[in-house]
Amino acid sequence: MRLRHLRDVRRGENQVCPHQEQPGFTHDGSFAERVAVRYARTNLVALPDEVSFDVAATLGCRYATAWRAVHRRARVRAGERVAVYGCGGLGLAAVLIAARAGAEVTAVDRSPDALRLARTLGATHTSDGADAAPNDAHVSLECSGHPALVDAAVRALRRRGRHVQIGLLPGGAHVAMDAVIAKELDVLGSHGLAAHEYPALLADLPHGEVAAMIGGHVDLDGAQHALAHLGERAGVVLVHP
Repeated sequence: MRLRHLRDVRRGENQVCPHQEQPGFTHDGSFAERVAVRYARTNLVALPDEVSFDVAATLGCRYATAWRAVHRRARVRAGERVAVYGCGGLGLAAVLIAARAGAEVTAVDRSPDALRLARTLGATHTSDGADAAPNDAHVSLECSGHPALVDAAVRALRRRGRHVQIGLLPGGAHVAMDAVIAKELDVLGSHGLAAHEYPALLADLPHGEVAAMIGGHVDLDGAQHALAHLGERAGVVLVHP
């Protein structure tokens, strides 16, 4: 079993290795003044001088995760129609990356502020409910982890479309397998981004647009309040130690 885990890592597939350790999940995360980085030789990424700490803080489980989902899993092509469900930090990043790939992007969210920000990041259409989302998308990207949106996102695809599930779901979530079979849909999962892929991401990072995703700043003392009110403001809230 351990040899198989090592083969996953040697193939560069760290993000799907069965034996994973993730800050904030398996051990303490980054709400601290200092953080211990385990397996640093594998997991640390050199930050280019032109990338600010604030922009770097938006990458992690937002821009980097969306980058892999759009480019490596969905393989979005110019001219395709992409529907992004859920426009928190992850969804907004997906909107930006898909738009930069030349796609026609529809952003779906209940928050007017989130939809306005999605427009500035490249969404050509917005919807405040899944029922009004396009029903002929080539690609759907579900970024909220809401079970009802998963079903809607799959059903909204055109024939032989691709659904990528990025948002974390509770166990037992329903997937519209009748539509998957009848329309020959591809249903794909996407989980983070391995550290060795960061140089490709950083080489084409749109600094200004990524900075526009930042919706606020708090210190460590304000982190708990910010978490409790996450849905009340658009964009990413940065916590400064």
